[in-house]
Amino acid sequence: MVSRMFRLVTEVDKARRDLLRTRLRETNTAASPVLRSLRGTPHEREFPLHVWVLDETGGLAGGLVGHTWATWLHVTYLWVDDRCRGAGLGSALLAEAERGAREERGCTASRVETWDFQAPSFYTGHGYDVVCVIPDYPPGVTEYTLTKRLGRQSV
Repeated sequence: MVSRMFRLVTEVDKARRDLLRTRLRETNTAASPVLRSLRGTPHEREFPLHVWVLDETGGLAGGLVGHTWATWLHVTYLWVDDRCRGAGLGSALLAEAERGAREERGCTASRVETWDFQAPSFYTGHGYDVVCVIPDYPPGVTEYTLTKRLGRQSV
């Protein structure tokens, strides 16, 4: 019988993090034919997708930050300045991100996470479906994950 000794270490280590990410990617690729089929294609890597709304002085009035990966748009942040809300800027940002993801990057779906005090009804109003609800994350807040199929837009 082989006896092994292990040591648990709790420290931030970027080199180990990167090694772990590489090894997990290799393990997942070996286990999943879907992930294997992504290797060597444009959908293999995450590509940033940013859309900005600038005011008349060039200041930031709103923006959407996300990325595309594996034919999905992932909306990470969407924000509109209080002074500009109600003018349709959030809808315009989301529509442009979805258009670019669909037409320029071949995405077929979109996902977003939002909290109960933020914008779940905004996203459901734009065709997103709630697929996950996590109560008390963080304590006192509910997190929603929503998805949407990005079909062809009618002209």
